[in-house]
Amino acid sequence: MENVKIAVIGLGYVGLPLAIEFGKKFSTVGFDIKENRIQQLDDGVDITREVTREDLNSAAALSFTCNEEGIRDANVYIVTVPTPIDDHRQPDLTPLIKASELLGRVISKGDVVIYESTVYPGATEEDCIPVVERVSGLVFNKDFYAGYSPERINPGDKARPVSKIMKVTSGSTPEIAEFVDQLYKSIIVAGTFKASSIRVAEASKIIENTQRDVNIALVNELSMIFSQMGICTADVIEAASTKWNFIKLQPGLVGGHCIGVDPYYLVHKSMSVGHIPDIIRRSREINDGMARFVASKLVKAMIKEKHVVSGAKVLILGVTFKENCPDIRNTKVVDLVKELESYGIDVELYDPWVDEDELFCEYGLKLTRELSQGVYDAVVAAVKHEQFVSMGDDVLKLGKPEAVCLDMKGILQSNSSNIVRM
Repeated sequence: MENVKIAVIGLGYVGLPLAIEFGKKFSTVGFDIKENRIQQLDDGVDITREVTREDLNSAAALSFTCNEEGIRDANVYIVTVPTPIDDHRQPDLTPLIKASELLGRVISKGDVVIYESTVYPGATEEDCIPVVERVSGLVFNKDFYAGYSPERINPGDKARPVSKIMKVTSGSTPEIAEFVDQLYKSIIVAGTFKASSIRVAEASKIIENTQRDVNIALVNELSMIFSQMGICTADVIEAASTKWNFIKLQPGLVGGHCIGVDPYYLVHKSMSVGHIPDIIRRSREINDGMARFVASKLVKAMIKEKHVVSGAKVLILGVTFKENCPDIRNTKVVDLVKELESYGIDVELYDPWVDEDELFCEYGLKLTRELSQGVYDAVVAAVKHEQFVSMGDDVLKLGKPEAVCLDMKGILQSNSSNIVRM
């Protein structure tokens, strides 16, 4: 470990915290293709809000670059680029392939490449490594080696930073598996688990999120059923959760870069080997359709209160895919906006965590900068940001006296008949 020099490729929610931890113990270079991202980090600013200026300063051996030459003398390369899906909900390996091409241009004999991006089983050795071989001219497991250690970052979770989350590790040979395990063990105080192979490590990561997706889909479907019966799902869950082995989950929109994406990777791989994954696929359909259900629930409530739906003014509190986090990747609030607009509703968005330019660039949506009281026909509490929780029942004051409030996150305590719960 004495001569280890690390390059972390991709400085987003996963790569940056990891680079900081390694930069406290090893010579580390953080690489990102975005020049402005490197400039911000050099200035001590992280727009994801995952790390502070003090965190950045704590990594004495960490530097940043967007120049390939700046990572050429590393001997351990860790890839933490996104793994999104395309418009057809198929895996988009473009960032991984481009990162692998980059590795091929800078890697040397004896080096180790470690992938952290979430993929289907086999992607590292079947899709990524051949690219590194082709570009570099080096031979896998002879001239260079590979590992896989799936990321488990939970954006916005300050109680569980990367060092406090147990890490699964793996390697392309027994010796490399041990090297990768010891490397991560040096920074992960929660410990590591050495998987028996790279494919096992890949599969372990993807089922973590797939299992959660399936469980949430069940709760979402129950919410649809209980809605037809006039029963509050939240009340049902509260009652059921008094049993010790009940898994307490809440219905809602399922977006983000993990749960809303990763199962599609497993569906893709499963179908490629001849198995149709009915439960996983159907769970995705249910969760992807929740925005339509939520919009319908709100519109029905508005009609019941004798609101004219077309032209109505609705405020949505929260745009990010989860609370207390600026991450708007694959946020299903965007789908909710489209569904409400299809009814002729005028939708306004408010979120103090979101970068206005990023939201417009990514989705073409604008934010309202200030909240006004008494002007909305309906208010939707879509994300449980701390700012909205602290407002409590004052959220109701944002609407007109007869306004409907759809409380998706259990923020409100009032028993007003105008409040609709999930």
